[in-house]
Amino acid sequence: MNKKAKRRLVVVGGIVVIAMLVIVAIAGSGGSASSLSIGDVLGGGYEGKKVQVSGSVVADSLTSEGSRAIFEIAPEDGDAAQELTVSYDGALPATFGTGVVAICTGTVTDGMLNATEMVTKCPSKYESAEGSLTVKGLLDQGEAMVGKDTKVCGYVRGDIQAVDADYRFEIESQGATLKVRYDGGLDENIVDGCAVVITGSLGEDGTFTATEQPAIDEAVSE
Repeated sequence: MNKKAKRRLVVVGGIVVIAMLVIVAIAGSGGSASSLSIGDVLGGGYEGKKVQVSGSVVADSLTSEGSRAIFEIAPEDGDAAQELTVSYDGALPATFGTGVVAICTGTVTDGMLNATEMVTKCPSKYESAEGSLTVKGLLDQGEAMVGKDTKVCGYVRGDIQAVDADYRFEIESQGATLKVRYDGGLDENIVDGCAVVITGSLGEDGTFTATEQPAIDEAVSE
């Protein structure tokens, strides 16, 4: 091999090495997120870093700025002294709501977590429909049931809406339908066609507001 060929080989080899270093650097900068506690993030030292944090959604903390949802999460053990603000630019999962555990991944900026990914987990809940009213039975009693604590059962009809929608879902039984409001998280198994039992009260506008997490009818779901 002559000197010219050797020189060309050295140059090409150097270019390959540099390209590999660049690729490694880029891959490293977009690597997996560090899993941290809320306390870790609030303690500082993670500005600009990609992290994953989980916590329970704090009641009445959800606001919006355009398409961006802003809310607070607190440790699952209930330590209210530690709350982290999360900004999430995306569609809220149907299971999102007060008390739901949100697993958020994103970058820490000015002490806030700008999340690009979020999943929720909500414990399953089953309950018997025994002693509950059907939708028709509730509505047939009209104004006499407005504002009264009661339990109603039925089948979910249609899609589950996000927590910031006018209502979460509709249920149907004995040919009558009822819109249900609920600001908490929903079991991911509550979908179209699922039999549910809901505790709450009927409003003057004809919408039923749930005061507890809607439950799957254990008898129908077995």
